[in-house]
Amino acid sequence: MPEITRRQLLRSSATAAAGLAAVPLLASCGSPTASGPSKNLIGKPLLAVDEIPVGGGHILANDHVVVTQPTKGTFHVFSSTCTHQGCTVSQVQGGTIDCPCHGSKYSIINGAVKAGPAPRPLPEYKSQVKAGYVELT
Repeated sequence: MPEITRRQLLRSSATAAAGLAAVPLLASCGSPTASGPSKNLIGKPLLAVDEIPVGGGHILANDHVVVTQPTKGTFHVFSSTCTHQGCTVSQVQGGTIDCPCHGSKYSIINGAVKAGPAPRPLPEYKSQVKAGYVELT
């Protein structure tokens, strides 16, 4: 077996250490996390219906959801996590839910991708209106 020099050993060790250090960074940016609403939100009011603009919506970042009202009296609850790289969406305007990281836009009607690079629609959660509030079911 050929002998390894000290220089070769150090170079190999440094390369291996750099590769291991990069793993958490790549994992955090390569694919979105499946962060959805907490189970303890089910059955609890998210927003009053009069707080949600018709043709728009409201982002509840701490709860990881976006509540939209595309037409009067029609409500949807979507994940607020972009399906591209897991950023939190930042605004609802002009009929879309917008991600600030790479420009993805989603429909407020069904979460469908309106502009990329998002590969998939936003997941929608079951919801209902009860006593004037939108809640998860």
